[in-house]
Amino acid sequence: MLGCKPAGFCLRTFYIISNSTKMALQLWTQKIPPTNVIAVYVFFLGLILAMHHLVANGEFSSIMTMAVMIRCLGFALLAIQSVSSGSAAGISARALGLDAFALCCQLSSTLWLQGYLPVDASGDWVFQTFEVCTLVLVAGLLYHVLVQQKDSYQAEADSCPAVPLLLLSFILAVTFHADLNARPVFDTLWMTGLFADVVAVLPQLWLIARTGGRAQALTSHYIAAMALSRVLSGLFMWAARHDITCEEWISGFNHGLWAILGAHVLHFVFIADFGYYYMKAITTKGLTSSVDMGDDTAVWV
Repeated sequence: MLGCKPAGFCLRTFYIISNSTKMALQLWTQKIPPTNVIAVYVFFLGLILAMHHLVANGEFSSIMTMAVMIRCLGFALLAIQSVSSGSAAGISARALGLDAFALCCQLSSTLWLQGYLPVDASGDWVFQTFEVCTLVLVAGLLYHVLVQQKDSYQAEADSCPAVPLLLLSFILAVTFHADLNARPVFDTLWMTGLFADVVAVLPQLWLIARTGGRAQALTSHYIAAMALSRVLSGLFMWAARHDITCEEWISGFNHGLWAILGAHVLHFVFIADFGYYYMKAITTKGLTSSVDMGDDTAVWV
Protein backbone atom coordinates (compact mmCIF):
# COMPACT_ATOMS: atom_id res chain seq x y z
CA MET A 1 0.00 0.00 0.00
CA LEU A 2 2.88 2.38 0.69
CA GLY A 3 4.81 4.25 -1.93
CA CYS A 4 7.16 2.83 -4.46
CA LYS A 5 7.02 5.67 -7.04
CA PRO A 6 9.38 8.67 -7.24
CA ALA A 7 8.04 11.76 -5.50
CA GLY A 8 7.97 14.28 -8.35
CA PHE A 9 6.78 17.86 -7.78
CA CYS A 10 4.42 19.90 -9.97
CA LEU A 11 5.04 23.65 -9.61
CA ARG A 12 2.19 24.52 -11.97
CA THR A 13 -0.34 22.81 -9.72
CA PHE A 14 1.21 24.48 -6.69
CA TYR A 15 0.71 27.91 -8.26
CA ILE A 16 -2.89 27.10 -9.21
CA ILE A 17 -3.73 26.00 -5.66
CA SER A 18 -1.87 28.96 -4.14
CA ASN A 19 -3.75 31.44 -6.35
CA SER A 20 -7.06 29.74 -5.58
CA THR A 21 -6.34 30.00 -1.87
CA LYS A 22 -5.40 33.68 -2.24
CA MET A 23 -8.67 34.40 -4.07
CA ALA A 24 -10.62 32.54 -1.41
CA LEU A 25 -9.01 34.62 1.33
CA GLN A 26 -9.89 37.84 -0.51
CA LEU A 27 -13.52 36.76 -0.81
CA TRP A 28 -13.66 36.03 2.91
CA THR A 29 -12.58 39.42 4.18
CA GLN A 30 -16.22 40.22 4.92
CA LYS A 31 -18.65 38.73 7.40
CA ILE A 32 -18.89 34.95 7.06
CA PRO A 33 -22.38 33.64 6.17
CA PRO A 34 -23.17 29.91 6.36
CA THR A 35 -23.19 29.67 2.55
CA ASN A 36 -19.51 30.65 2.45
CA VAL A 37 -18.57 27.93 4.93
CA ILE A 38 -20.40 25.43 2.75
CA ALA A 39 -18.73 26.85 -0.37
CA VAL A 40 -15.24 26.25 1.02
CA TYR A 41 -16.12 22.67 1.92
CA VAL A 42 -17.63 22.10 -1.53
CA PHE A 43 -14.54 23.57 -3.21
CA PHE A 44 -12.20 21.19 -1.37
CA LEU A 45 -14.59 18.29 -1.88
CA GLY A 46 -14.41 18.98 -5.61
CA LEU A 47 -10.60 18.97 -5.47
CA ILE A 48 -10.61 15.69 -3.55
CA LEU A 49 -13.00 14.00 -5.96
CA ALA A 50 -11.01 15.25 -8.95
CA MET A 51 -7.81 13.90 -7.43
CA HIS A 52 -9.39 10.55 -6.59
CA HIS A 53 -10.92 9.96 -10.03
CA LEU A 54 -8.67 11.85 -12.44
CA VAL A 55 -5.25 11.45 -10.84
CA ALA A 56 -5.42 8.37 -8.60
CA ASN A 57 -7.84 6.47 -10.87
CA GLY A 58 -9.95 5.46 -7.89
CA GLU A 59 -7.12 3.72 -6.01
CA PHE A 60 -7.74 3.21 -2.28
CA SER A 61 -4.25 4.45 -1.43
CA SER A 62 -5.34 7.97 -2.44
CA ILE A 63 -7.09 8.16 0.93
CA MET A 64 -3.73 9.29 2.32
CA THR A 65 -3.64 12.15 -0.18
CA MET A 66 -7.20 13.01 0.84
CA ALA A 67 -5.94 13.27 4.42
CA VAL A 68 -3.31 15.89 3.58
CA MET A 69 -5.83 17.80 1.44
CA ILE A 70 -8.26 17.98 4.36
CA ARG A 71 -5.45 19.09 6.65
CA CYS A 72 -4.78 21.89 4.16
CA LEU A 73 -8.50 22.76 4.31
CA GLY A 74 -8.26 23.07 8.10
CA PHE A 75 -5.47 25.63 7.93
CA ALA A 76 -7.20 27.45 5.08
CA LEU A 77 -10.24 27.89 7.34
CA LEU A 78 -8.02 29.17 10.15
CA ALA A 79 -6.35 31.62 7.75
CA ILE A 80 -9.77 32.82 6.62
CA GLN A 81 -10.69 33.48 10.24
CA SER A 82 -7.52 35.48 10.80
CA VAL A 83 -7.95 37.58 7.65
CA SER A 84 -11.71 38.12 7.92
CA SER A 85 -11.67 39.08 11.60
CA GLY A 86 -8.42 41.02 11.54
CA SER A 87 -7.60 39.42 14.87
CA ALA A 88 -5.38 36.66 16.21
CA ALA A 89 -7.69 36.02 19.17
CA GLY A 90 -8.34 32.33 19.70
CA ILE A 91 -5.41 31.15 17.56
CA SER A 92 -2.50 29.39 19.25
CA ALA A 93 0.92 30.33 17.85
CA ARG A 94 2.42 27.43 19.78
CA ALA A 95 0.12 24.98 18.04
CA LEU A 96 1.05 26.53 14.69
CA GLY A 97 4.73 26.22 15.57
CA LEU A 98 4.30 22.52 16.31
CA ASP A 99 2.39 22.09 13.06
CA ALA A 100 5.14 23.83 11.08
CA PHE A 101 7.77 21.64 12.73
CA ALA A 102 5.75 18.50 11.99
CA LEU A 103 5.31 19.44 8.32
CA CYS A 104 9.02 20.16 7.88
CA CYS A 105 9.93 16.82 9.42
CA GLN A 106 7.57 14.88 7.19
CA LEU A 107 8.44 16.85 4.04
CA SER A 108 12.10 15.96 4.62
CA SER A 109 10.98 12.44 3.77
CA THR A 110 8.06 12.76 1.36
CA LEU A 111 9.69 15.27 -1.02
CA TRP A 112 12.27 12.75 -2.17
CA LEU A 113 11.71 9.37 -0.55
CA GLN A 114 8.86 6.97 -1.25
CA GLY A 115 8.41 5.04 1.99
CA TYR A 116 5.39 6.91 3.36
CA LEU A 117 3.65 7.87 0.11
CA PRO A 118 0.56 6.32 -1.48
CA VAL A 119 1.38 4.07 -4.44
CA ASP A 120 -1.07 5.72 -6.86
CA ALA A 121 -0.23 8.70 -9.06
CA SER A 122 -1.34 11.20 -6.39
CA GLY A 123 1.80 10.21 -4.49
CA ASP A 124 3.93 11.52 -7.35
CA TRP A 125 3.04 15.20 -6.89
CA VAL A 126 -0.44 15.98 -5.47
CA PHE A 127 0.45 14.75 -1.99
CA GLN A 128 3.60 16.88 -1.78
CA THR A 129 1.91 19.89 -3.36
CA PHE A 130 -0.73 20.04 -0.66
CA GLU A 131 1.81 19.46 2.10
CA VAL A 132 3.87 22.41 0.82
CA CYS A 133 0.71 24.55 0.47
CA THR A 134 -0.18 23.67 4.06
CA LEU A 135 3.28 24.71 5.25
CA VAL A 136 2.90 28.02 3.41
CA LEU A 137 -0.47 28.59 5.09
CA VAL A 138 0.96 27.79 8.53
CA ALA A 139 3.91 30.14 7.97
CA GLY A 140 1.52 32.87 6.87
CA LEU A 141 -0.65 32.33 9.92
CA LEU A 142 2.37 32.55 12.22
CA TYR A 143 3.33 35.83 10.58
CA HIS A 144 -0.18 37.21 11.02
CA VAL A 145 -0.45 36.08 14.63
CA LEU A 146 3.01 37.10 15.83
CA VAL A 147 3.63 40.20 13.68
CA GLN A 148 0.63 41.75 11.93
CA GLN A 149 -1.96 40.94 14.60
CA LYS A 150 0.28 40.68 17.65
CA ASP A 151 -1.83 43.21 19.58
CA SER A 152 -4.76 40.77 19.60
CA TYR A 153 -2.68 37.63 20.13
CA GLN A 154 -3.45 36.12 23.53
CA ALA A 155 0.16 35.38 24.46
CA GLU A 156 -0.43 34.99 28.19
CA ALA A 157 -3.16 32.41 27.68
CA ASP A 158 -1.19 30.59 24.98
CA SER A 159 1.16 29.13 27.55
CA CYS A 160 1.09 25.38 26.91
CA PRO A 161 4.74 24.21 26.98
CA ALA A 162 5.57 23.32 23.37
CA VAL A 163 9.30 22.51 23.68
CA PRO A 164 8.74 19.47 25.94
CA LEU A 165 6.17 18.20 23.42
CA LEU A 166 8.75 18.52 20.65
CA LEU A 167 11.38 16.70 22.68
CA LEU A 168 8.93 13.96 23.61
CA SER A 169 7.96 13.54 19.95
CA PHE A 170 11.60 13.18 18.95
CA ILE A 171 12.45 10.73 21.72
CA LEU A 172 9.44 8.54 20.90
CA ALA A 173 10.33 8.67 17.20
CA VAL A 174 13.93 7.60 17.84
CA THR A 175 12.64 4.69 19.90
CA PHE A 176 9.67 3.52 17.85
CA HIS A 177 10.20 4.58 14.24
CA ALA A 178 9.40 2.25 11.36
CA ASP A 179 11.87 1.64 8.51
CA LEU A 180 9.88 2.19 5.32
CA ASN A 181 12.49 4.61 3.99
CA ALA A 182 15.32 2.24 4.96
CA ARG A 183 17.10 5.41 6.18
CA PRO A 184 17.02 5.68 10.01
CA VAL A 185 17.45 9.46 10.06
CA PHE A 186 14.56 10.16 7.71
CA ASP A 187 12.38 7.43 9.21
CA THR A 188 12.92 9.10 12.56
CA LEU A 189 12.12 12.55 11.15
CA TRP A 190 8.90 11.31 9.57
CA MET A 191 7.81 9.69 12.82
CA THR A 192 8.77 12.82 14.76
CA GLY A 193 6.50 14.77 12.43
CA LEU A 194 3.65 12.35 13.06
CA PHE A 195 3.94 12.62 16.84
CA ALA A 196 4.38 16.41 16.73
CA ASP A 197 1.31 16.71 14.50
CA VAL A 198 -0.74 14.70 17.01
CA VAL A 199 0.26 16.78 20.05
CA ALA A 200 -0.06 20.08 18.14
CA VAL A 201 -3.75 20.17 19.06
CA LEU A 202 -2.91 20.45 22.77
CA PRO A 203 -1.79 24.13 22.78
CA GLN A 204 -4.93 25.06 20.81
CA LEU A 205 -7.18 23.28 23.30
CA TRP A 206 -5.19 24.80 26.15
CA LEU A 207 -5.78 28.30 24.74
CA ILE A 208 -9.50 27.64 24.37
CA ALA A 209 -9.64 26.50 27.99
CA ARG A 210 -7.70 29.53 29.25
CA THR A 211 -9.99 31.97 27.41
CA GLY A 212 -13.35 30.79 28.74
CA GLY A 213 -13.87 27.54 26.89
CA ARG A 214 -15.29 29.12 23.73
CA ALA A 215 -13.87 28.52 20.25
CA GLN A 216 -14.76 30.61 17.22
CA ALA A 217 -16.58 28.85 14.41
CA LEU A 218 -13.67 28.52 12.01
CA THR A 219 -11.27 27.51 14.77
CA SER A 220 -13.71 24.71 15.53
CA HIS A 221 -13.85 23.69 11.86
CA TYR A 222 -10.05 23.71 11.77
CA ILE A 223 -9.84 21.28 14.70
CA ALA A 224 -12.54 19.11 13.14
CA ALA A 225 -10.66 19.05 9.82
CA MET A 226 -7.53 17.88 11.64
CA ALA A 227 -9.58 15.09 13.20
CA LEU A 228 -11.05 14.01 9.85
CA SER A 229 -7.59 14.06 8.30
CA ARG A 230 -6.41 11.79 11.10
CA VAL A 231 -9.32 9.39 10.47
CA LEU A 232 -8.36 9.01 6.81
CA SER A 233 -4.67 8.70 7.61
CA GLY A 234 -5.45 6.08 10.23
CA LEU A 235 -7.56 4.06 7.79
CA PHE A 236 -4.70 4.12 5.30
CA MET A 237 -2.16 2.99 7.89
CA TRP A 238 -4.45 0.19 9.06
CA ALA A 239 -4.95 -1.02 5.50
CA ALA A 240 -1.18 -0.86 4.95
CA ARG A 241 -0.32 -2.50 8.27
CA HIS A 242 1.18 -5.57 6.62
CA ASP A 243 3.60 -3.33 4.69
CA ILE A 244 4.80 -1.38 7.73
CA THR A 245 8.00 -2.87 9.07
CA CYS A 246 10.65 -2.01 11.65
CA GLU A 247 13.72 -3.43 13.31
CA GLU A 248 11.85 -5.13 16.14
CA TRP A 249 13.06 -4.64 19.70
CA ILE A 250 10.97 -7.62 20.76
CA SER A 251 10.74 -10.48 18.30
CA GLY A 252 7.26 -10.72 16.82
CA PHE A 253 6.16 -7.28 18.06
CA ASN A 254 6.04 -4.60 15.35
CA HIS A 255 6.49 -1.52 17.51
CA GLY A 256 6.64 0.79 14.45
CA LEU A 257 3.16 -0.21 13.34
CA TRP A 258 1.61 0.11 16.78
CA ALA A 259 3.32 3.43 17.42
CA ILE A 260 1.81 4.83 14.20
CA LEU A 261 -1.67 3.48 14.95
CA GLY A 262 -1.41 4.51 18.62
CA ALA A 263 -0.58 8.07 17.62
CA HIS A 264 -3.77 8.24 15.57
CA VAL A 265 -5.85 6.92 18.46
CA LEU A 266 -4.20 9.36 20.89
CA HIS A 267 -5.30 12.28 18.74
CA PHE A 268 -8.94 11.31 19.28
CA VAL A 269 -8.37 10.93 23.01
CA PHE A 270 -7.13 14.53 23.10
CA ILE A 271 -10.12 15.98 21.22
CA ALA A 272 -12.89 13.72 22.56
CA ASP A 273 -14.55 16.40 24.71
CA PHE A 274 -14.19 19.06 22.06
CA GLY A 275 -15.63 16.73 19.43
CA TYR A 276 -18.78 16.24 21.46
CA TYR A 277 -19.42 19.97 21.86
CA TYR A 278 -18.50 20.63 18.22
CA MET A 279 -21.08 18.16 16.93
CA LYS A 280 -23.66 19.54 19.36
CA ALA A 281 -23.00 23.12 18.19
CA ILE A 282 -23.21 22.51 14.44
CA THR A 283 -26.30 20.29 14.69
CA THR A 284 -28.23 22.71 16.90
CA LYS A 285 -26.90 26.14 15.88
CA GLY A 286 -25.42 25.73 12.41
CA LEU A 287 -22.01 25.85 10.75
CA THR A 288 -21.10 29.40 11.80
CA SER A 289 -21.78 28.94 15.51
CA SER A 290 -19.01 29.03 18.09
CA VAL A 291 -18.32 26.03 20.30
CA ASP A 292 -18.78 26.55 24.03
CA MET A 293 -17.26 23.83 26.20
CA GLY A 294 -18.17 25.58 29.44
CA ASP A 295 -16.84 24.14 32.69
CA ASP A 296 -15.50 21.03 30.98
CA THR A 297 -12.38 22.97 29.95
CA ALA A 298 -11.23 23.08 33.57
CA VAL A 299 -9.29 19.87 32.99
CA TRP A 300 -6.95 21.72 30.61
CA VAL A 301 -6.13 24.61 32.93
